[in-house]
Amino acid sequence: MSSNAPRHTALDALHRSLGATMTDFAGWDMPLRYGSERDEHLAVRTRAGLFDLSHMGEIAVTGPQAAALLNFALVGNIASVGVGRARYTMICRADGGILDDLIVYRLAETEYMVVANASNAQVVLDALTERAAGFDAEVRDDRDAYALIAVQGPESPGILAAVTDADLDGLKYYAGLPGTVAGVPALIARTGYTGEDGFELFVAPGDAEKVWQALTEAGAPAGLVPCGLSCRDTLRLEAGMPLYGHELSTSLTPFDAGLGRVVKFEKDGDFVGREALRAAADRAAEQPPRVLVGLVAEGRRVPRAGYPVVADGRVIGEVTSGAPSPTLGRPVAMAYVDAAHAAPGSTGVGVDIRGSHEPYEVVALPFYKRQK
Repeated sequence: MSSNAPRHTALDALHRSLGATMTDFAGWDMPLRYGSERDEHLAVRTRAGLFDLSHMGEIAVTGPQAAALLNFALVGNIASVGVGRARYTMICRADGGILDDLIVYRLAETEYMVVANASNAQVVLDALTERAAGFDAEVRDDRDAYALIAVQGPESPGILAAVTDADLDGLKYYAGLPGTVAGVPALIARTGYTGEDGFELFVAPGDAEKVWQALTEAGAPAGLVPCGLSCRDTLRLEAGMPLYGHELSTSLTPFDAGLGRVVKFEKDGDFVGREALRAAADRAAEQPPRVLVGLVAEGRRVPRAGYPVVADGRVIGEVTSGAPSPTLGRPVAMAYVDAAHAAPGSTGVGVDIRGSHEPYEVVALPFYKRQK
């Protein structure tokens, strides 16, 4: 097997038996869709969907100085995260550029799990390993230790409750607790990337199929369907959630991306990128950078990443993600645009789609927010 051959998740055979259309994603063979992308998307918005996310990169950070290491290596204040809770954060280069956005779970007093995007998992692992020098802490590649299954949508609490002993009612958003699902050990986290309530279940690869089948059976009466990466993308786009390689990159700091709130200058000690990020924060305060906004099409043509955003005959920004929105029934996009054109309701803004300037309305993100 050559090193270029895609990796397979523990659920690969099951996806194929369900007739999934498979695609290479960050070196993994992943299900793109099982049937209709639109139907899968709407199932998550109205009922529930089941996702294989085993391509995500889990990295364990343990030891007496695990918290201190993560506070130095990442931009957030990880030491302040309580046991059983999770935090969204970023890892940046010394120049402030974003290497990846992450979720960090504190599993025990001196034990953390860092979850990186599939495409950046090795980069994050290498950076954490390098930054661990001098700390009494260990960084361990745990990517092969877990399969990751997500159940997302308004019916997901009831579906998961049927196959777990865990107290789901007491599990807050961005929290995780150990429990059993379908009789096997799992870390149950109330996190997701769809804009809906839902859970992410970290289980041993050998247990993945049992958990998937149990959720499938429990969810059948509620209309649960298997979902691929395609609808995951349209769901996160509607929810205004950034995707690395689109809204986030090494050429942007968190302040350029409108996510300066994740940088915690007030935490104890130095951290990688502090000086550059302080300068970026000052720059952003003086002269606002381009702003990430939502664009809703007046017509039917779909904008794609990289398309120029135009106004008054000049380029004022660039589309980072675009797709038809099943919920809104119109094409939508996220784009970085000059601050002068970023206010919701700004008129005269268009997207250059192959030479034709298609009119778009500027709206505040997210496009979709679930009713609590």
